Amino acid sequence: MTQSGSGTPGALVEVRDLRVRYGNFEAVRGVSFSLGASEILGIVGESGSGKSTIAKTIMGLERASSGLVRVNASVQMIFQDAVGSLNPRMTVKQALAEVLRVRGRGSRTPAELLSLVGLSEAVLDQYPREMSGGQCQRVSVARALACEPQVLVADEPVSALDVSVQARVLNLLRDLRRDLGLSILLIAHDLAVVKNVCDRICVMEKGVFVDEGNPESVFSSPTSAYTRRLLDAVPRISVAEAAV
Repeated sequence: MTQSGSGTPGALVEVRDLRVRYGNFEAVRGVSFSLGASEILGIVGESGSGKSTIAKTIMGLERASSGLVRVNASVQMIFQDAVGSLNPRMTVKQALAEVLRVRGRGSRTPAELLSLVGLSEAVLDQYPREMSGGQCQRVSVARALACEPQVLVADEPVSALDVSVQARVLNLLRDLRRDLGLSILLIAHDLAVVKNVCDRICVMEKGVFVDEGNPESVFSSPTSAYTRRLLDAVPRISVAEAAV
């Protein structure tokens, strides 16, 4: 059940005992968490762990079998396949202008939206096929910002990008939190992706959280064997060292 309205003080998104079933398979099994103002929360797990199902349920794209999803803010989503999420027949300017027209809100022009994500006005007349994956993902972020949301749900936003481009996009998300006061739910399958970006991390395995805490505690003192396997298996990237 998705609701709006009051709940945990300060929480923009609140999830309590969420369960999502597909037939006899329970993809999410009693997950609870909240997302506060100007907070970046990472949910990390391998494919099939249930993390993207949580994101889609928050957005109303999946239906909760039981539990509570309470949204106290305007929310927009950024998808993994940035190129596929953009209309190939539309220029960047047309894509951004369409959102502004359909939603009837947003005070920034397409050029101003691109400036927020570090792209020049020269991109306005380009089609998705003419841009790199990193540029398409920045345009997707700009499109999400067109409605001036308080919360971004970023579902695997860098998994299809090269490592150096991943770092730049992650830096962008961190800067948007700082500059716009956004709260971000960051879904990833790689713990290294979220280490230098998130305030808190939830590690997910088979539909449940098996580790939770700030990055320092999760990386230095993981409580589950699954988290230790993730830490041993994934490459490291340093967001702090990457050029914006």
